[in-house]
Amino acid sequence: MIVLGIDPGTAVTGYGVVKGERSLPPVLIECGIIRTRPRDSLALRLQEIHAGVVELIARHRPDALAVEDVFYARNVRTTVVLGHARGVILLAGATARLDIAEYPPAEIKKAVVGNGAATKEQVQFMVTRLLRLKSPPQPADASDGVAAALAHIMGAAVRTLSSEAEMLLGASPRGRA
Repeated sequence: MIVLGIDPGTAVTGYGVVKGERSLPPVLIECGIIRTRPRDSLALRLQEIHAGVVELIARHRPDALAVEDVFYARNVRTTVVLGHARGVILLAGATARLDIAEYPPAEIKKAVVGNGAATKEQVQFMVTRLLRLKSPPQPADASDGVAAALAHIMGAAVRTLSSEAEMLLGASPRGRA
């Protein structure tokens, strides 16, 4: 499975492309950022983000898109503008007919670090360890995109194992006494 993970932002959108197979450790294919020009209008910045994500999808042909969900900032305008960026990212994924998953920041941190309140440095450290990298992906926004992809891959592995266990038992574990 190849997953494109995205940490949305209108100034900087981080991304990570990670390949994960059940019995092998995950592998980082590419990571980076899509940077927009601060003086451009919001519409132009959103167009740049959309074009960048479309290009990543075309180049890597991922099976899934994992996007960090909106966090609620103190500034309502920040939250709304972030929602616009997420919208064009989700549009790119839907147009490419990818499986799309949205994860709250705390869920991504919990999946990668084991603590939903982890710091950016802790996320970078664990991304580096899980992918067996020599140094953390830079900048931190790229590392956050990689973390979103890892959270999806790790969750998919858990869902697959759970499905297999249910098949072996012949029923849903919840339905058994």
